[in-house]
Amino acid sequence: MESMNTLEKRAVLSLGALYVFRMLGLFMVLPLLAVYAAEMPGGSPVMIGLALGAYGLTQAIFQIPFGLLSDRIGRKPVIVMGLILFAAGSVVAALAEHTLGIIIGRALQGAGAIASTVMALLADVTRDSQRTKAMAVVGMSIGLSFCIALVIGPLVAVAAGLSGVFALTALLAGIGLALITFAVPDVNINASLRGEVTTVPSLLGRSLESPELLRLYVGVFVLHFVLMASFLSLPSIFESHLDLARENHAWMYLPTLLLSLVIMVPMLILAERARRVRLMFLLGIVLVSAALLSLALLPWTLLSCVGALLIFFGGFNYLEATLPSLVSKTVYAGGRGTSLGVYSTCQFLGAFGGGAAGGWVLQQYGHEAVFILCVILAVVWWLVAFGMAEPRNLDNVVFNYCGSMAEFDGRVADVRELPGVEEVLVLRDDGVAHLKVNSAVFDRDSFDALQRV
Repeated sequence: MESMNTLEKRAVLSLGALYVFRMLGLFMVLPLLAVYAAEMPGGSPVMIGLALGAYGLTQAIFQIPFGLLSDRIGRKPVIVMGLILFAAGSVVAALAEHTLGIIIGRALQGAGAIASTVMALLADVTRDSQRTKAMAVVGMSIGLSFCIALVIGPLVAVAAGLSGVFALTALLAGIGLALITFAVPDVNINASLRGEVTTVPSLLGRSLESPELLRLYVGVFVLHFVLMASFLSLPSIFESHLDLARENHAWMYLPTLLLSLVIMVPMLILAERARRVRLMFLLGIVLVSAALLSLALLPWTLLSCVGALLIFFGGFNYLEATLPSLVSKTVYAGGRGTSLGVYSTCQFLGAFGGGAAGGWVLQQYGHEAVFILCVILAVVWWLVAFGMAEPRNLDNVVFNYCGSMAEFDGRVADVRELPGVEEVLVLRDDGVAHLKVNSAVFDRDSFDALQRV
């Protein structure tokens, strides 16, 4: 099996580390704001909810524009600009003496919306044969940063307070700037990947018309809504009902996250090897719903909370890992970048909605009502997802031809007739055609021959 070359390994490691440092800064405050910001002036549940979700709103606003801008001026300048905004927001939040200052800081953090640009840069520096592997490595780094952040966030806050956590976040952004400047290799934008890794405005309408994609957009919105809303209540419950000191909150998250792998890994294996993706997906939603329902209805004891967290993280981590893959499998030819841009926007809107709406519900009706709201949304998601089809195992392939436009059109016509070609999207201005193919019958040798001038 072909392996990554030195340039690809360097790019994957450095961009994966960049993701870890940036996401650590975003995730570390999840288990903290509900208890630490409550002690600040203006620390009402509504204000805390806005502080928790503010970054999601600005992420949603700027995610697609930043990706489009990176097509024009280059990936690295956009990433540097995003990291500077993220660092500035961290400093504002660290210096804040009122929750309004934290809201402003978090919004500024989110304005550095570089997730899609980082993935586009990763695609630019990797070959077709290594791209899926590279993106999987970076994707795992995001999950790893989530787990690490939930554990170290409470520990850092005990030692340095909430301002210390934001100061550490600014430092991590600085390390990210060093990585993108000195460690990530310089490359030209790969125009043949347009549509696969960045948003194409003309395809936005099509990304919103597909029922299968809409199910996934609803799913990621709800998933991040319930995550944010739940973390408005959980830290307070640990402290006030379980008498768990803040310095010990990390030990609630660490074992439940680790044990949740016992749930998540078998689900992933069954989904891929036994072709039970739809069944496992619906089961993941059931697990999240059951955990939230138990938090809404059962007495809050150490045993009930640990059990709920274990089930929640098992379902959440499975769904978080599966949703982007389902988008890639479901999307039409050449629309992956556009659909993932819409997907990311819905994800961050969910984070904002969970913080804002969850904070209002918490202030008006209490913790139980927050979890009931989350259960209702999760049940609606299950009903929406129930109609999903079993995803087909189709691969994304890019056809490039450097001859004349007339020759290009002729070659594309020949490509359409190859065995295994299910769908073709032609971008004539770029001299590129995007294909969805059934690899089991796709004639790769004939395809490669058609690309030669």
